[in-house]
Amino acid sequence: MKDLDFIEKVVKEKEALILEANDKIWSYAELPYEEVKSAALLCDILEREGFSVEKGAAGIPTAFVARFQYGDGGPVMGILGEYDALAILSQEAGCTVKTPVVSGAPGHGCGHCCLGTGALAAALAVKEYLVAFEKAGTMIYYGCAAEEGAGAKQFMARDGLFDGVDFVYTWHPADRNEVQKNCSVAIMGANFEFFGRTAHAGGSPHLGRSALDAAELMSVGVNYLREHMIDKARIHYAYVDAGGTSPNVVQDHSLVKYEVRAPKVSQMKELFERVVKVAKGAAMMTETEVKYEITMAFSDYVPNDVLAKFATQCMMEVGAPKWEEEDYTLAREFLNSYDPVTLQAIRAGIEADYGQEELAGILERPLDSQVHPYVEGVHEYESGSTDVGDVGYAVPTLNLNVATCCIGNVGHTWQMTAQAGSVLGHKGLLTAAKMLALCTVRTMEAPEVLAAARKEYVERTGGVYHCPLPDDVKPPVGRY
Repeated sequence: MKDLDFIEKVVKEKEALILEANDKIWSYAELPYEEVKSAALLCDILEREGFSVEKGAAGIPTAFVARFQYGDGGPVMGILGEYDALAILSQEAGCTVKTPVVSGAPGHGCGHCCLGTGALAAALAVKEYLVAFEKAGTMIYYGCAAEEGAGAKQFMARDGLFDGVDFVYTWHPADRNEVQKNCSVAIMGANFEFFGRTAHAGGSPHLGRSALDAAELMSVGVNYLREHMIDKARIHYAYVDAGGTSPNVVQDHSLVKYEVRAPKVSQMKELFERVVKVAKGAAMMTETEVKYEITMAFSDYVPNDVLAKFATQCMMEVGAPKWEEEDYTLAREFLNSYDPVTLQAIRAGIEADYGQEELAGILERPLDSQVHPYVEGVHEYESGSTDVGDVGYAVPTLNLNVATCCIGNVGHTWQMTAQAGSVLGHKGLLTAAKMLALCTVRTMEAPEVLAAARKEYVERTGGVYHCPLPDDVKPPVGRY
């Protein structure tokens, strides 16, 4: 039996188990570092399937590492799984009208339920392949918590959990079938806390020192900073504590979160230091004190060209998800559920990607039914970030994108939540499982590809992982 035939057979046998797991994790919709039931479900399945599971990886209760070894254990292969949800994106599965399951509750608006279970199916298929064909190797499923929060993979990499691994594959729910060709940017996040002195805002305002004023002056200073940073950089912020609800009391405390993004870790760190200086200046102007705590940082993600070219051929052999007419109808309803402004932007994006002559057809049948070729060396930086980048600085790594939603879908929306729990998400994750598994076994059996991928990785990174976080920063479980 050919490797792909075998993988398709295993995924079909495991289909009910995998889809049930996806729908359970979709319904749990647990926020970063709170994925207790989701992680437990994945660990239980892996243990029943013969994997040894180490829970609490890198000091994160909901992160884990599951291993299956056959023969002498080499080569060592990794597949990444994620399973955290996003706040306020609750939505009924498959429903094309905004209808939260629970108003204001979390939802899988980035499709990580599909990501985690599709990766699970791939790991199980590789394990069965090792046994059936008596191939020496170690399959590792990495349970990566909190990608939407402060992350897990950089802490796992810092703890050496990717040491000795030959290569890693992962995937992400998307609106296209292709190896991710673009890079993601590095990011660093921190809590800035200001301390002042209370006073009666009417009777004795001169005795008060406003921590809220300091936070607002920091915002003003950062706004001026935005003109003087590189185009690809971003700075985001959110007030966590504005000092209370009484305007006649001078606020003695405030807390604001900041995140800084830039293409490279060095650029990100430089910009972050400028933000710190702005915070210190705001504290000086208001005669308050400021403390800051770095809570997260991700390295930039760069595709490994060697793995990318190899994986694209595997993806093409598997083929895109097999869509039916009712799938196209459902996808069209989701596409048309966006507001007119967003829909106009989506149409422009489709036209830019596919050409004006394809626009009408795609709007009518908005599901990607092909695997797109990979263009080597064309790596534009997009403004998103992921801790997969840190894995790529620790071991040769590649991310695949597989369609689970309508073309033009906007991530982090209720529409994405609904599609992740629908037939679109189901077909996409099962296709991703076959692609990941085939990429893994083919790479395992191609020593020349492994050597070339390793050579490219070493040339780009120096072959040594450097965590973007200070050594004393621990996973902010319960604090992020």
